[in-house]
Amino acid sequence: MSKMVLVVDDEEDIVFILKNVLEKKGYVVKDASTGEECLEILKKEKPDLIIMDVMMPGIDGWETTRRIKTDERTKGIPVSILSVKSDPEDRRKSLEYSLADEHLSKPVDFDALLNTVELLLLRNN
Repeated sequence: MSKMVLVVDDEEDIVFILKNVLEKKGYVVKDASTGEECLEILKKEKPDLIIMDVMMPGIDGWETTRRIKTDERTKGIPVSILSVKSDPEDRRKSLEYSLADEHLSKPVDFDALLNTVELLLLRNN
């Protein structure tokens, strides 16, 4: 059975490209454009992995990830932050404050992204 990846990003172009890349590798991809929409999806579905943007309207990606990682029902889902914010302080915030499993930078290095997806899924099994 294919693994499901939830992509959370308010930039339609990024979502389109990520869906394309991930679907070509055999993943089922769902998407949300806000943190609130992501949290609503998680009430009904349990993806195998979440790729989360930081800068979105409403709840940002760091806070959304923190809510996911502190909820008993969803804390086991690996989350990778994908953000234009790439300085050491932003990376620290992703990993320490939001409790994300990984922090990747935009522009997206698709090989690194796919490697991270595979590693996080393997680690979670």
